[in-house]
Amino acid sequence: MTIQDLKTDNFFLLAGPCVIEGEEMALRIADALVNMTSKLNIPYVFKGSYRKANRSRVDSFTGIGDEKALKILEKVGKTFGIPTVTDVHETHEATLAAEYVDVLQIPAFLCRQTELLIAAAQTGKVVNIKKGQFLAPAAMTFAAQKVIDSGNNNVMLTERGMTFGYSDLVVDFRGIPEMKEFGFPVILDATHCLQKPNQSSGVTGGQPALIEAMCKAGIATGVDGLFMETHFDCANALSDGANMLPLDQMEGLLTRLTRLKAAL
Repeated sequence: MTIQDLKTDNFFLLAGPCVIEGEEMALRIADALVNMTSKLNIPYVFKGSYRKANRSRVDSFTGIGDEKALKILEKVGKTFGIPTVTDVHETHEATLAAEYVDVLQIPAFLCRQTELLIAAAQTGKVVNIKKGQFLAPAAMTFAAQKVIDSGNNNVMLTERGMTFGYSDLVVDFRGIPEMKEFGFPVILDATHCLQKPNQSSGVTGGQPALIEAMCKAGIATGVDGLFMETHFDCANALSDGANMLPLDQMEGLLTRLTRLKAAL
């Protein structure tokens, strides 16, 4: 796929579980989201991390095994005929993940890692770069340019909040039109921007009740796409359950957001 495949009059959606916990859960979530987005004419990319590298504690769940999870992502894509996205953390992971998915995502903490950006770019896959919690929107032009200079024009940028104090994130919505001026699709990560990192328990918290407000603000300020993590059982999800949107709330939200997009 290319970023052109995601361009319609509606916003596009990257959504799925935080991490691949198993085949049944991945297919169940994908099936539900495919049905919703098909009805609403929302271009859809299934999201799932095959491994979580950035955890607060060493005993946190990180994954079921790289190849096993990547094969599940591949099966999701083939079963439903949809593109898939996963994040990569080190240069050698780019070529591995590219064998199974359509979009490689660069985590926010790693958006300045030149060799990682080049490795992702050289796979020829779409590269979605999350803006660092420590970067001004204007600085993302340099991250994107590293991909462009490596021969890959399929770049997307994702806003996911800015570190505010020790245990909070905020979104400066001025950054959406600022990053859109670079000419790349801009996405709002409406779940990670509501995280409560650095909790004393070592488990990240969140404010999922505000997901709809963040999405509406993103649509109003002109985002091209939305990113959301979702699960049918957030309370028992193995990663980031505290800031995911319950799957049974997704269709209502997407319906309202589609109406908002049309009104604008």
